[in-house]
Amino acid sequence: MPRPASPARPLFAEVVDLLRASGCVFAEEEAQLLLSEAAGSEELAAWIDRRVSGEPLECIVGWAGFSGLRIAIDPGVFVPRRRTELVVSEAVALLREDLAVGGRPGIVVDLCCGSGAVGVAVASQVPVRELHAADIDSAAVQCARRNLAAVAGQVHQGDLYAALPSRLRGQVQLIVVNAPYVPTDVLPTMPLEARIHEPRSSLDGGPDGLDLHRRIIGDAPTWLDLTGRLVIETSERQAAGTAAIMGAAGLSAQIVYSEELDGTVVVGAPRLK
Repeated sequence: MPRPASPARPLFAEVVDLLRASGCVFAEEEAQLLLSEAAGSEELAAWIDRRVSGEPLECIVGWAGFSGLRIAIDPGVFVPRRRTELVVSEAVALLREDLAVGGRPGIVVDLCCGSGAVGVAVASQVPVRELHAADIDSAAVQCARRNLAAVAGQVHQGDLYAALPSRLRGQVQLIVVNAPYVPTDVLPTMPLEARIHEPRSSLDGGPDGLDLHRRIIGDAPTWLDLTGRLVIETSERQAAGTAAIMGAAGLSAQIVYSEELDGTVVVGAPRLK
């Protein structure tokens, strides 16, 4: 008895139409990726259904493009955004400046690391002595461990600095952070794929979006060395607030905005006494 024929593989235009009808802004790019990554027609059909239902593309294919790298992404883990590449570029520039004046590779910490994308991207572009990453979410920690293995980084689970080895106090050259900074009352306006498929803990920054910034910045001087830096992502609207928190913690603050990436970071440094 002949076997039933496999379902025909959808054509590119058909996939684009399905994605566009569901609200995908970059339907052509997403269709191309789905078609190139799916192992066969059945997997492709399942992936299209998942994407049409609002699941992030990166969770479906299992990776995200970030700073020229493929970062493994597991379901339920925060997907790194392109704007966060500004954290990486600023961090790399600072580390390269230190090396240029005779400094040595130091210790880098990626707080609220999610998939570990920021730490991996930094360590892939400039030498570091040690790379540590931390997140409170167990799924994120497991995902980050897969990614940081490529750069011999260590991942710790826990609440911000409490997750880190105590020996790092006062020894950290650079802290990079993409902590939640969305105000709680703005969460309902976020895209469906973020609200439904990413953990609320990776988005909700409290009433003004800066609750985690206060905690991270307030304790940063305890962990940074004398010339250490803190690079933290924020929004253009909240940048002044993040910078003010740095000032109150005894750190100088510089706001950096990239129009190309639509990203904003604040760079903090201990004030020289």
